[in-house]
Amino acid sequence: MTTTSNTSEKCLDLSITGMSCNACALSIEKGLNNLDGVSATVNFATESARVSFDPTRVDTEKMIETVSSLGYGARLLQDTTPDMLDAEVREKVEMLRTRLIVSMVFGIPVAVVSMFMSLQFNNWQWWALALSAPVVTWGAWPFHKAALMNARHRSTTMDTLISLGVVAATAWSVWALIWGDATAHAGMDMDGGIHVYFEVAVAVTIFLLAGRYFEARAKRRAGDALRSLLALGAREATVLRNGEEVRIDASAVQRDDLIVIRPGEIIAADGIVEDGFSSIDESMLTGESVPRDVKVGDRVTGTTVNLTGRLLVRARRVGAESTFAQMAKLVRDAQTTKAPVQKLADRVSSVFVPSVIGIAILTFAAWWFLGDDVERLSDSFTAAVAVLIIACPCALGLATPTALMVGSGRAAQMGIVIKGVDVLQSTRRVDTVVFDKTGTVTTGVMQLVDVIFSPETTRAEVLGYAGAVEWASEHPVAKAISLAAKSELGALESVQQFENVPGMGTRGVVNGVRVMVGGEGLLSQNLVMISKPLRDALADARNSGNTAVLVAFGGSAKGICVVADRPKPNSAAAVAELRNLGLRPVLLTGDNKETALAVAEQVGIKTDEQHVIAGVLPAEKVRVVADLQQRGYAVAMVGDGVNDAAALAQADVGIAMGTGTDVAMNASDLTIVSGDLRLVSDAILLSRATLRTITANVFWAFAYNTAAIPIAALGFMNPMWAGLAMAFSSVFVVTNSLRLRTAKLTQHTAFVHATR
Repeated sequence: MTTTSNTSEKCLDLSITGMSCNACALSIEKGLNNLDGVSATVNFATESARVSFDPTRVDTEKMIETVSSLGYGARLLQDTTPDMLDAEVREKVEMLRTRLIVSMVFGIPVAVVSMFMSLQFNNWQWWALALSAPVVTWGAWPFHKAALMNARHRSTTMDTLISLGVVAATAWSVWALIWGDATAHAGMDMDGGIHVYFEVAVAVTIFLLAGRYFEARAKRRAGDALRSLLALGAREATVLRNGEEVRIDASAVQRDDLIVIRPGEIIAADGIVEDGFSSIDESMLTGESVPRDVKVGDRVTGTTVNLTGRLLVRARRVGAESTFAQMAKLVRDAQTTKAPVQKLADRVSSVFVPSVIGIAILTFAAWWFLGDDVERLSDSFTAAVAVLIIACPCALGLATPTALMVGSGRAAQMGIVIKGVDVLQSTRRVDTVVFDKTGTVTTGVMQLVDVIFSPETTRAEVLGYAGAVEWASEHPVAKAISLAAKSELGALESVQQFENVPGMGTRGVVNGVRVMVGGEGLLSQNLVMISKPLRDALADARNSGNTAVLVAFGGSAKGICVVADRPKPNSAAAVAELRNLGLRPVLLTGDNKETALAVAEQVGIKTDEQHVIAGVLPAEKVRVVADLQQRGYAVAMVGDGVNDAAALAQADVGIAMGTGTDVAMNASDLTIVSGDLRLVSDAILLSRATLRTITANVFWAFAYNTAAIPIAALGFMNPMWAGLAMAFSSVFVVTNSLRLRTAKLTQHTAFVHATR
């Protein structure tokens, strides 16, 4: 629980269970907001509620009780572990899977026999009733339950449509079988006779259970971002107690504890170095590819990794106060505050369903009073049921999941993972693409890019001496130099009297020659001269955003090794494709400004302050994305690291590189599995194409109902024809969705222009 800007007001997050659509979220939101002193926002996508309230007027128990009274579950989000959420979603997935399999086993024979006259036999309708009964009751129970719950709150949703269609088809079929002598008509006589529609009821149930199952299975990853982030933290820590080292759980570390951190260990808390020196890998926090050297008095951050020396750190910020805990909170807040997307079908069904029910009742009444006295009941009921069946939501239910599954499958072939339909709706509006630098635009690996040498020596001599000394060091810059030297020159000479000078560089003896590799401070400390040309070359290399170290032997500086994190080979092409689509690329990084400007220039991003934003920490990345959104931009964020997770969640569309961390991928909406930036434009184009297909499907489903309902109400379409018309609408929706399988993207100019 945190305090808001109003000191008398509190804010908390609730985990909500039992919601089946956005109408449920709106119902809960309305119920909470009706409480005195409460302002709530319920997010169906994240199954959570953000509640601001006055604790003097209402308490937490009252709010949870209110949610429970509406038929849903609620508990404090802080008391809900990611594993608990995962278990609940897993249970729901298994429940839907079981119902789907059982419904298919019983329902498919009913559909097959009903559709093919050659398979029909005497009294087959009774067998159809027996087989369809478990499907339309137990199998369809999730829809019936949700419809009843919504009816209690005087609202209608897709579940109402589904339940109504299944019940109508089943009820008519039972009536026709028991009182209408349907067994006298074994064939599919379209012009007369009384027919049963068990296949309609089971088909609707099976199709929509399949859609719900795939949706729930995808939603199972909803809690992965926080769970993956928490998994990065230190599990245990070594602390000094009474002069002895004691191994404890990392969560038990207290302020002012002395933590012993050996090379390769994760730092368990934010603190200050009291003894030792080392290099710290802070890439998960800052995105900076070059490790930071630390010594006594320097601050270190929890969850970063100690690379080289032993450190003794005094804990200053632990638990919820730590930088790591704040990052987890940023991810949660960004996901929780993202506006829920109102499903088109649910919006329209709030008017559509009551209208259909009203039309069916009016149809029955009209035929009862105006119809043939002999066939009054049969004609009235047939016309009313035809209205309900023609409005059966099979096409509506298939409109989104089929397009989403086909579009997602096509994306998967290309190495793109799309999390859900909400993502597709967001990509339609994207006009700005914000790139993280390290590991996204660049390789994230330090490489030797140049060797500068003085006239009295050679490249091979400078690189050979530098590589031999650096081979004994664990520093990433040293590794880049030594690996390049070994690759270019073959076997390296051995080094004697090797010494790592903290924060300065390395030195040693190679074949009797004293060699130093490092900055100006190391050479000055050893009274080694640096010529003006080398000083100028060193400044130029650093001003270009590269890391440069001096190489000295024979009493003077002889050369410079330049190391950099280079752009990926396809980064420039990816940026060009996005600009061709009218999108605005922005580089956002925790790295220094010079490096950021150099990378931006290499990949084709403008180098002004509006397009290159450098030196930002995770919290600032979220602020930058939020600021762009407040200024009216629809932002897609592309990143790969833990430090990008909160910004990915905050963005309208979060796009993660599959070569990055699990946290980034789970906090994102789209994942580029291969890490090829050129697929970002393809992902946006395919998302837009899939959304257009969904829109067309939903439009067709409603247009079909709008046109067919009056025909059914006037008696020109009996229930059998209504069932066939409904089946045709479903076939159209599926066929239209299948067109996405052949979608061609940025490599094909015609498709690019057609989708803009």
